[in-house]
Amino acid sequence: MAIRQETEEQEKKTCLYKRHVAEGAYMTPFAGFIMPIHYKDIQLEHKAVRNQCGLFDVSHMGEVTVKGRQAEAFVQHIFTNDIAGAPIGKVFYGMMCYENGGTVDDLLVYKMGENDFFLVINAANIDKDWAWIQQQADSFDVELANKSDYYGQIALQGPESEHVMETVLNIPCRELSFYTAKTMGDVIVSRTGYTGEDGFEVYASHAYIQECWDKLISAGVQACGLGCRDTLRFEVGLPLYGDELSEDISPVMAGLTMFVKFDKPEFIGRSALLKQKTDGVARKLVGIELKDKAIPRHGYLVLKDGETIGEVTTGYHGISVDKSICMALIDSRYAALGTEVEIQIRKKTFPGVVVKKRFYEKHYKK
Repeated sequence: MAIRQETEEQEKKTCLYKRHVAEGAYMTPFAGFIMPIHYKDIQLEHKAVRNQCGLFDVSHMGEVTVKGRQAEAFVQHIFTNDIAGAPIGKVFYGMMCYENGGTVDDLLVYKMGENDFFLVINAANIDKDWAWIQQQADSFDVELANKSDYYGQIALQGPESEHVMETVLNIPCRELSFYTAKTMGDVIVSRTGYTGEDGFEVYASHAYIQECWDKLISAGVQACGLGCRDTLRFEVGLPLYGDELSEDISPVMAGLTMFVKFDKPEFIGRSALLKQKTDGVARKLVGIELKDKAIPRHGYLVLKDGETIGEVTTGYHGISVDKSICMALIDSRYAALGTEVEIQIRKKTFPGVVVKKRFYEKHYKK
């Protein structure tokens, strides 16, 4: 398990905490919450999502609403992706950046109405993001609200998720295409997720989320912890804030330029990111496949001819691909596909080769 753990000080509990404990989940502090890492076995949970479907508690994520006359203009100002003129129900992935191009956070933006947006931010960044968003809003006519304590959230992920959503939860969802959402009263349902598989996320009151969880577990859906959430997202090259994105790692360095729309006339960080895209960056995020079964972990050094050229951001033995693989931030001079490198694992070095960050193909419903 390579997820970095927080200290055990004043951790919060999600609305599903008692259910995790009752299911015998292994619980540990993460991002200020006590969260389930696994229930029975990470590999079993990982394979359930790839082959059937799995259920995640993601109620620790943060939610912020942006409403008002200049809501769209404000979101355009703080968000790297382009939401201009988007239809209601469209969901966007992108980043909020500092002026120097460093990443405040990666997030989802939902267009709920003409002047109504729903932002989903990372749990570890809720307080920081909320303060930063408020600070940027001074010159805009918008109403902001931090709804993180109100919403619970579950993610149902895997090829059978549509069938389960409709038959077990009685939520019609087949009309939703990838990265779209709809509302059912106070409930938000979107065809989104972070596993590389088809799936859905549901945001609602704690009581409704508890009801959904109970129905899904009773129907035999596999409960999944943050352990396999990490292995699943990693295999398809999706970044984790704090590992592949940070204040020091820009979207350009992370290879996420497709979510940075330079055609927009203005957004925070645009000039710095455009300069990085034009001039190049000193470090790039790459995939590395080891020629050995040794497992690279976060922070392990990447070497070239005995010299340090970077370090591992995330590494595992890929469950779906049966290979030792990692993502690493390295000197751009060595980022070309096929470049041979070494990874220092404890006191030994192991040969590897630079490959695409997507180790396993995504299976989204378009």
